[in-house]
Amino acid sequence: MNQSFVPSLTADHVLSRLSSGTIPMRVALPVSAVSGLILVLSYPPFALWPLMFVSVACALWTLIGRTVLGALAVGLAFGGTFYAALLSWVSSFLGPMPWVALTSLEAGLFGLGAIPIALGFRWGSRRSQFDRLQLIGVPLVVAGLWVTREIVMGAWPYSGLPWARLGVALAPSRLADAASWVGTNGLSFLVVAALTGLIQWIRNSGPRSARGVAVTFITASVLVATPQFPTTDVGTLRIAWVQGNGPAGYFDDRSPGDVLRAQTAATTPLRSRKVDLVVWPEGGVDSDPLADRATALALDRIVDDAAAPVLINAAVTRNGRVFNTSLLWTSGPGTPDGYDKVNLVPFGEYIPNRSFFEWLAPDTVGLLKRDYTAGNRPPVVTLEGVPIGLAICFDAIYDAVIWDGVRSGAQVFVFQTNNADFRGTSENSQQLALARMRAIETGRSVVSVSTIGASQVVAPDGSIISTSAPNKAVAGVDTVPLRAGRTPASIVSPLLGIATPLLSATALLVLGLRWRRMTHHKAQRFEE
Repeated sequence: MNQSFVPSLTADHVLSRLSSGTIPMRVALPVSAVSGLILVLSYPPFALWPLMFVSVACALWTLIGRTVLGALAVGLAFGGTFYAALLSWVSSFLGPMPWVALTSLEAGLFGLGAIPIALGFRWGSRRSQFDRLQLIGVPLVVAGLWVTREIVMGAWPYSGLPWARLGVALAPSRLADAASWVGTNGLSFLVVAALTGLIQWIRNSGPRSARGVAVTFITASVLVATPQFPTTDVGTLRIAWVQGNGPAGYFDDRSPGDVLRAQTAATTPLRSRKVDLVVWPEGGVDSDPLADRATALALDRIVDDAAAPVLINAAVTRNGRVFNTSLLWTSGPGTPDGYDKVNLVPFGEYIPNRSFFEWLAPDTVGLLKRDYTAGNRPPVVTLEGVPIGLAICFDAIYDAVIWDGVRSGAQVFVFQTNNADFRGTSENSQQLALARMRAIETGRSVVSVSTIGASQVVAPDGSIISTSAPNKAVAGVDTVPLRAGRTPASIVSPLLGIATPLLSATALLVLGLRWRRMTHHKAQRFEE
């Protein structure tokens, strides 16, 4: 055979084929769907975080050259497989319908968010003298649009679900240290900017142009070389944490007081241990200690036996309203210091637009008889001069609660959670990854205590001090570092949450106007 007809499979040949045009739709759809599944593997329980870069790169490439409807279809394919697999644990609580509804909502929002990203590629990649715009401007705009989608999905509707941000998957990696400077959203931005810069380099410059890979080189260097911001060591606190493994699930077979008894029994081995604080999980007390005298006396005895205050959590009624409340129980006179959960779970702790959803799904909505009320107290309690930041279960996924705790002087964080409704699923491991990211972002230790596990104590650098096995009654004691001082992330992240959508939308508008002007000029020259 004449070898001149055999294509050369050199790197240049492969790169030229990749940069020659848009991936056909019949290929883009399955690639996008598979990429969504690959991204799931980046999160716990698999935690194969390097696969994130493969997944996101493929997701971005499939959007190049897409029409509005094409971008929506490709985004839906990715979001559908990703959220269906990542959030499969939702079905264990109320069955498949809530899981399908949540997956459909998240996939729809993800698909809509793919449209501006596709437009960013199209409007910023018109070949002209503006090569720097293609190689530097487009990666920054696309990264901003990706993060804007994360911000919107984390805030809307009904307070949103900021569960699956790219940065969280990097919690076990060295790259997560950058989050102490720019926060989780900033970490997502750096990842997408680096990958988009690489794609633009391949499409527009190729391997012969070193300057074309500037964005990728700079952002990759930031990710690899940035150390965690140092916070100030201000001592230690000896904390006991108790995982009672009681019947704390919504549908568990139980009698009143069973969860309290399980927590009490699991706390008994701590009597001979000298500790500063005992921490119980969310729902560790299944009656209102402010209204039930017997419950209050039982907690007083536990405080006396442990010779330390107990941080508890219970449903508390005040002025006819029910709150999900954490209380620093001291057995002394007066009302204990406390915090009411701010970010309530829609359809879990309250029913938004109840009359509509009762009409739509009366049997499911009827299971939730009462609505909790969102609190407005600062997420901090003080123990002998030590401010302790709090977050209750899904509270921890919302940045505002964490930054409020840091601004209020928190020197350590305690996350109380109840995973009993998600036994045997990946929900708990995904939540613990978020706890590790919070430790890195804030430069503070995080004690995450669950009713049924796994519970975990995380050092300020994100390393794991101790952990428990799930579905067992466990009591542990750890000397936890206390830290003071604010990380840059705690200062800039709230600002970036506002600035990123505004700047990204403005930049996309500028690209669109430029693209329209160039198209108009070309049409005029053609007519002449």
